[in-house]
Amino acid sequence: MIDEILPPHTARGFAAMRELRPHLTDAAAFATRVDELQRPEGYRLVGAFEAPADDAAAVAGFRLGHNLPWGRFLYVDDLSTAPAARRRGHGRALLEWLAAEAARLGCDQLHLDSGVGLDRSDAHRLYLNAGYVIASHHFTRPV
Repeated sequence: MIDEILPPHTARGFAAMRELRPHLTDAAAFATRVDELQRPEGYRLVGAFEAPADDAAAVAGFRLGHNLPWGRFLYVDDLSTAPAARRRGHGRALLEWLAAEAARLGCDQLHLDSGVGLDRSDAHRLYLNAGYVIASHHFTRPV
């Protein structure tokens, strides 16, 4: 089952999110950051759930935006599956849900960035099999 994770239940996404964002070490701090900082900026969190578990097996965090090259877009900030729930179709189900949500919201495009390295090969395979293409290089620089 795919469902949006809303306050006061944000911490239900912590265990799955921590696999992608290991610097997050506390469920309450995660929920506070998402609910008080990121949600007001448009961030939304959706989870894939396996009954009877309360916590999400996988999560996706995303936001809407507009820019000149992409028009109206849905951007996936985070997509992560708990190790015990991998290879059960949760990531693919979340990507399909995100595509449907992007269409429902009138988006022109759906985007995500993914880190590089051998540890990311399963994720890259998932994205390519779901119809995503590698469209650019993403450059970053600390300030």
